[in-house]
Amino acid sequence: MTATTTTGTPGPDPSGPPEATRPTGDPPLLEVRNLTVTYGGGADAVPAVRGVDLRVEAGRKLGIAGESGCGKSTLALALLRLLPATAKLSGEILLDGEDVLTMKWGRLRAVRWAGASIVFQGAMHSLNAVHRIGDQIAEPILLHSGTTPTAARRRAGELLEQVGLPAARAQAYPHELSGGQRQRVMIAMALACEPRLIVADEPTTALDVMIQAQILRLIEQSVSDQNVGLIMISHDLAVLADTCDRLSVMYAGRVVEEGPAQRVYADARHPYGKALSAAFPRIGDPASRHAPRGLPGDPPDPAALPGGCTFHPRCPVALDLCATEDQVLRDAGAGRRAACVRMDASPGAPAAPAPPGPDDTRSTA
Repeated sequence: MTATTTTGTPGPDPSGPPEATRPTGDPPLLEVRNLTVTYGGGADAVPAVRGVDLRVEAGRKLGIAGESGCGKSTLALALLRLLPATAKLSGEILLDGEDVLTMKWGRLRAVRWAGASIVFQGAMHSLNAVHRIGDQIAEPILLHSGTTPTAARRRAGELLEQVGLPAARAQAYPHELSGGQRQRVMIAMALACEPRLIVADEPTTALDVMIQAQILRLIEQSVSDQNVGLIMISHDLAVLADTCDRLSVMYAGRVVEEGPAQRVYADARHPYGKALSAAFPRIGDPASRHAPRGLPGDPPDPAALPGGCTFHPRCPVALDLCATEDQVLRDAGAGRRAACVRMDASPGAPAAPAPPGPDDTRSTA
């Protein structure tokens, strides 16, 4: 059934973990089918997410990467119908087999935090400025568990200690905490009701390197110990490759590459994925440190997408047909797919050439 709803460290081992490509045989915790998100209507409609398919099993970790404006955060908010009223959603979002897009309000309210929770990108704007931190963490616990206020406050203190803050900080207001501390509070809130799925939108952006490592290990431990699923969104492909089992790369509202996270990071098949990976210098590689590769231009305006492959105006290896023919995901090797004409249907298809450096010229051959 399809529904339409309006809602208010060192580089990783290139071989990747063997289990990353093996299906578990279990039904997915989350399955997203042909999800589209459009803002506005009629001639002014702006497509933010265009036909995305995702699958996350319990105990597995999916990373989503891409530049700002590619639709990552819109996708994350759509999973729990947290978008504004101007957003129109279609497709299916199956959480434990139940379509989030067709849930009645009472059922949706019960699923949020307890069934699935989200770590929002902007902690300062997500926390209530006039309520103490402990009360905000305790609120979903009281709502979903039916425990006493005393037990909920005690649990809030335990969660703060889990994310590296003293329990006494439960009495603080958001403005009394640093940006990194506020982000840790958001992670504590996401873990409060022991959800089956955690969606983390840039969960470590405001944290220093040491705290970032602690938070990533905490998230990984929660996934392992509680058998929850994780969707982690980040610009940092190195973090995603180190943390996640699989990686999906988004561009202009679509997934353009997917596969085992370490393999996508080390040997991307789509030119955009390769450019993202090359933009990060690697420890022990002086060439990448002194001359990191960039990608010229900006992501397209969602309201005025180019014809054909939406990446072709920036692609260093585009062919003439890329300007006229849209590209779908193709087989790109074991457990991998890429939306590039240079992929063929046979396993082990050749990777796209590396994007040119700043002094190179664009190739169209």
